[in-house]
Amino acid sequence: MELIIITAVSQFEKDIKHLLKKSGVKSFSYMDVTGYKDLSDQPMEANWFASDIGEHRSILFYAFVQKELIDEFLERIDQLNSGQETASKIHAAVLDIKKTNKQ
Repeated sequence: MELIIITAVSQFEKDIKHLLKKSGVKSFSYMDVTGYKDLSDQPMEANWFASDIGEHRSILFYAFVQKELIDEFLERIDQLNSGQETASKIHAAVLDIKKTNKQ
């Protein structure tokens, strides 16, 4: 069993849900979060949000996933990201679960 954590801007919510279901992940959790990026070192003209706050509506997903489903899911994320014209991408991290309580 692996723990997968996925973060993205809120606009990707439907895409991520679709990818999880298509990859065989039957249960997952998600929540709205505030993403932050320090933009203080960038000129104001280069900042699409025209602000130095750097906060964005984001979403965080997490799921306990069988090891055999991980590679396919990550590949689907890479395919989706490669087709995006935006600077924002979907990010995923996989953590190995060493031990859990008995279920």
